[in-house]
Order: sequence, then structure tokens, then C-alpha cells
Amino acid sequence: MRHLRPLLLATPALALLLSGCAAPTIYYWGQYEDTLFASYAAPGEMPPERQVELLEEDRQKARSENTPLPPGFNAQLGYLYYQLGMTDEARQSFEIEKALFPESAVLMDRLLASMVVK
Repeated sequence: MRHLRPLLLATPALALLLSGCAAPTIYYWGQYEDTLFASYAAPGEMPPERQVELLEEDRQKARSENTPLPPGFNAQLGYLYYQLGMTDEARQSFEIEKALFPESAVLMDRLLASMVVK
């Protein structure tokens, strides 16, 4: 029994640790992670138009569930809009990202400034 004591003590700690992995998130992730992964893992496989379509679906779903979108979502959407030549939509998405996540302000400001030049 003595040799089982460390195992008995470790089991509740392990269960507590692993239960934290299944905690719900405050953000609506939707297809954002899969879309982002696909764009980097296989460039050209999913055109920007399709990515925008999927992310806009996520945006609508998040609104309907009154759930915030994750950090980077609007920045990625803005980047895709910029690739498509939709600068007004890109600018709006960058401004939204900056407002929701102030820590992104420096990057968003640089992206917005570079849009003026191009």
C-alpha cells in the first residue's frame, strides 16, 4: 500500500489539471482556426474569397449568440479584405480589432498607415 501512496496523491491532481483543458472559452471560434490553418498549411488551396465567406458566417453566428470573436479574427478578416482590394472593409476590420484588443493597436496602426501609401 505504501508504494501506491504517490499514485493516489497524483491522481486527483492529474484529474484537476486535465479538467482545465476542457474548460469552455469565452470566444466564438467557429471556423476561424481551421480557416487560418488552411491558409498557411496549403497556400492557394482556399482562396481569400472563400475564407472571407467562412469568417463572415462566423461573425454572424457570434452576433446571434452574443459571443465575442477571438483576438486576431478581425485582423485576419481585414487582411483578407485587403488582399481582395476591399480597402474600406479592411480598414473597418483593423479598426474593430484595435478597439476590441488594445494590445494590437501598434500593429493595426501600422497596417492602417501602410494602406494609405498603397
